[in-house]
Amino acid sequence: MFYWIVALFHLVVMPVAAVHALIYKRDHRAALGWIGVILVFPVAGPLLYFLFGINRLRTKAQLFAGHHLPVMFFGYDRSSPPLPQTLDGMTKQLPHPELARVGGRATGSPLLPGNRVRPLINGEAFFPALLEAIKGARHWILLSSYLFGYKGVAEEVIRALSEAKARGVAVYVLLDGIGTCYSWRVAVRQLRRAEIEVALFTPPSLIPPSLDINLRNHRKIAVVDQQFGFFGGINIDARHMVSDKHNPDPTEDVHFLAEGPLVAELSRLFCHDWELVTGHSPALDELPCPPAGESFCRLIDDGPHDNLNHLSMTLIGVFTAARERIRIMVPYFLPNHEMIAALQAAVLRGVKVEVILPERSNLRFVDWATRNMLWELLLWEMDVRLKSAPFAHTKLILVDDDYAMTGSANLDARSLRLNFELGVEWFDKTLASELHRYLDEAQRKSRALTLEELDRRPFWQRLRDAFFWLFSSYL
Repeated sequence: MFYWIVALFHLVVMPVAAVHALIYKRDHRAALGWIGVILVFPVAGPLLYFLFGINRLRTKAQLFAGHHLPVMFFGYDRSSPPLPQTLDGMTKQLPHPELARVGGRATGSPLLPGNRVRPLINGEAFFPALLEAIKGARHWILLSSYLFGYKGVAEEVIRALSEAKARGVAVYVLLDGIGTCYSWRVAVRQLRRAEIEVALFTPPSLIPPSLDINLRNHRKIAVVDQQFGFFGGINIDARHMVSDKHNPDPTEDVHFLAEGPLVAELSRLFCHDWELVTGHSPALDELPCPPAGESFCRLIDDGPHDNLNHLSMTLIGVFTAARERIRIMVPYFLPNHEMIAALQAAVLRGVKVEVILPERSNLRFVDWATRNMLWELLLWEMDVRLKSAPFAHTKLILVDDDYAMTGSANLDARSLRLNFELGVEWFDKTLASELHRYLDEAQRKSRALTLEELDRRPFWQRLRDAFFWLFSSYL
């Protein structure tokens, strides 16, 4: 009797699972693999598929964003369609208008003229600028970070925010629910004791049960009085004070200080994230945000909801439009096949491609997975370099002489498909030249990786690297 119940269950569930995999899987290899598992393993195959084969992350992100979905909705794993855009007069005046059109088509976001931007190298440049802006605040402060420490310079930021709150400035701090666990949420308690409004982005909890570790807010934003906007890859953490000889984990990075219309867009994005978490928008006085310079830029909001693939599609298009050179510096490098193909195609067109990675990052398993796929770059004569310590957490992508992609995203599946990220593309020859000099200096501190070196790895290392590479979509 039990046998017939199991057989009947399998005959009912098996075709449902197989049809679902056939319709909703976007990769034919994944669809074929899952259908094979469903058919070969009675009962266990369909159960494994329903547990692990269905990507529920985007559905969770849509529900989190307030979308009302049917009970049994799974949906296609794809982004919203691109918006038709033509080369308007503002775009045509840029030295490389094809690059500007890519981001507009991929994201639908407008090009913003009238900005001024200044790179802030490491915590030594970022934190003094941030503290000065906070101490001069008169109306409101918005601050979002993935990590927020409580020692050293992070303690100074907490003190400055507390003093701003005490003198009547509205202060809103949005922190990632997982990121704050790295410092035991000490900063959260200190901020709340100062009566500062603090919200956590999808924190883990037992009641109600929530242990999802994938919906993460990785953006780093600070806006003061709609006049100064900070963004980039630096967390509020003392490890970014690279010159501090007492720092056990010095971490290099680049942040940016912007003035102009981009600042209003950073405020809008922060308020959007705050409303996702709290259900209401921050109560902010309306303040002007006048033009401040001559830079053109575009803010790219990327996340596993309606903006899925905005960054990756923009980068693939930009790589395809490159004329002379592409320079990439990221701490974690596990791009998808489409992005690798775009880089390979660029080499075939005569474009020089350079990738600078840390010799050793803070996530060794990511390093190992990366080693397993770098042959796809080296085989096509791309220049891959490994930078020595201190750990470079920098995220920069430069194309030709007048384009720069900056922000919080790495080139891996976690950043480009799982996290809420922020990208800002700049069409500014002066800024690009300054960032090229930064990469030149990083290159001088790096060594070239060769295909022969990769091939000489001992078998156990190749086996280890390949094993972690299997989990590239989640690292």
